[in-house]
This record gives sequence, C-alpha cells and structure tokens, in this order.
Amino acid sequence: MTKPIESWLTDMDGVLVHEEKAIPGAPEFIERLKKSGRKFLVLTNNSIFTPRDLCARLRLAGIDVPESAIWTSALATAKFLSEQRPEGTAYVIGEAGMTTALHNVGYVMTSQDPEYVVLGETRTYSFEAITRAIQLIENGARFIATNPDATGPSPQGSLPATGSVAALITKATGVDPYFVGKPNPLMMRSALNQIEAHSETTVMIGDRMDTDVLSGLEAGLRTILVLTGSTAAGAVDRFPFRPTHVFDSIADVTPLIEG
Repeated sequence: MTKPIESWLTDMDGVLVHEEKAIPGAPEFIERLKKSGRKFLVLTNNSIFTPRDLCARLRLAGIDVPESAIWTSALATAKFLSEQRPEGTAYVIGEAGMTTALHNVGYVMTSQDPEYVVLGETRTYSFEAITRAIQLIENGARFIATNPDATGPSPQGSLPATGSVAALITKATGVDPYFVGKPNPLMMRSALNQIEAHSETTVMIGDRMDTDVLSGLEAGLRTILVLTGSTAAGAVDRFPFRPTHVFDSIADVTPLIEG
C-alpha cells in the first residue's frame, strides 16, 4: 500500500515560475502547503543566488516561500564539501550563492593551492578565472561542479551554463568534475535531510525528466512531472523511466496536499 505524502520537494523554474512570473496555481500551491503543515523545500540547480535572493525573487512574482524552505545546488555543494573535508579551501568560479554557502560552512576562498576547484553558475564567466581553474586542477586540486546543466534560458536564447564550462575545463585537463546538483540523487538526499523527511513519504515535482524526475527516482521518491517547463508531453515516452504522475501544471497538484 502506498504511504501518505508527508513531505514535498519541488523544482522552481518551470514549475513555480517562468521568466520571473508565477505559473498559474503556484502561489496557491505554496499557500496550501504552508497551511497543511507539511514539510517542503523549493529546489534549484542555479547556484547564482542565495536563498534570501530567491525568496525576494519569488515574492515579487507573488509566491511567498520562506527563506528556510529554499535549497540550492550551492547549499548542497557546500554541505557535501564540509562533510568531505571540513573547513577546507576552494577556488570558486561563481557568484554570491556559491561563495556565501561555502563561507557559511567555514571554507576559505583562495587561488593558492586550494583543495578544490568549485565551478558554479555565473552571468560572466571569465577566461582568466577558467584558465586559473585549469592550472589548479593540473596541479592536483579536486574538481567539483554545482550542476551539469549545459545551457540556461534567457529572453534572447540559450546561455552557456555550468555543464558547458565544466566540459571546457575537462577537455583541457582530462579531469571530470563531480556534479553535486540534479540529477545526482545526492541533491535529493541532502534536501531530505534538511527537512528530516523520508524518501518513501516524499514527492519530487519537476519540469524536466532528465534532472528532476531522474534524481527523484534514483533517491527513491515518488515523482510528478508538470508540463509547464522543459519536457513536453510527447517527449515523456522517449525516456526509459517514467514519473509516478504527469500533470499539466502545478495547479493540478494542489488537491493532492493533505491536511
């Protein structure tokens, strides 16, 4: 018998918002979750912003998510590194979301013989910074990347994202990074631990089969695909795995929240 849903994880872009605007039904979904008393986290692979930044961004779209209910690939990466090598050193390519998360777990940022090179998302990838990362990895630094997304969206079209820059560094060094964010189930596990939730009573909602649904599936969660983002309805059957449910949008998920 299927256990009741006690906790909820949901992706942000393509599920709750699209180009800074709330997807219809998203504010009501979050309000229903808060009133139900169910534990929940909003997840994102984007490591540019801090939870406070994202909280403000969602509020401007009319979605009131507490700062404590936002989990980013930067936070997951910082948690992973602090468990691997507490209070270590890192050379970081990224923005406030990544550097703040690492500072908060006691890491020191340095370009001199760091234990890790950490590649995150940034709006302005510097050739000088990428060159330094290559040199440090050649000298023995371990290579970590927040997420494997090759491109990100913009009103003008696709932008190169962490996965693309990681591929450039890998080509130059022969060293593959360890990706912490989705579809690595480690991102799901760290989110579950953050709210003390269990996989068998948690659902992951996403708009991408190859990241959201895959990582939820591999972490043992039930999964819901909504068709307001990356994966179109006709593409679902191309994958060798299926979500537990497919809905048109987040508005159709709200009735499943108990309490």
